[in-house]
Amino acid sequence: MSELTLEAKTENLDKVLSFVDEHLEEQECPMKTQMQIDIAVEELFVNIAHYAYHPEVGPVTIRVEVQKEPLAVTVTFIDHGVPYDPLAKEDPDITLSAEERQIGGLGIFMVKKSMDDIAYEYKDGQNILYIKKKI
Repeated sequence: MSELTLEAKTENLDKVLSFVDEHLEEQECPMKTQMQIDIAVEELFVNIAHYAYHPEVGPVTIRVEVQKEPLAVTVTFIDHGVPYDPLAKEDPDITLSAEERQIGGLGIFMVKKSMDDIAYEYKDGQNILYIKKKI
């Protein structure tokens, strides 16, 4: 397990992606899978940066864990911001046209569809969200 803690600011997105990609490349993660994980990490980190502490800035910890059998990676996001479960929101109706759909929610929907597992809990004053993807 490896952790990176930094300020939840969009300017730190490249550091977060580099940190995650370093672990994926060590596992010889296929490019398609790495891209899916990167998109999910970007969506979740940017949401934390925009909303967790708004208008202030606070810390976020990104934890990467690799499971060997079967080979999978879990990326966990931990922040002390406003309690918020992004999984509680109803999925958008993607059968509607863009004009008919409500704004928001599509990014989390994409994360849910592209990952093998995703879970959220609020514990000890922390938002804890993890995504898991088989490699």
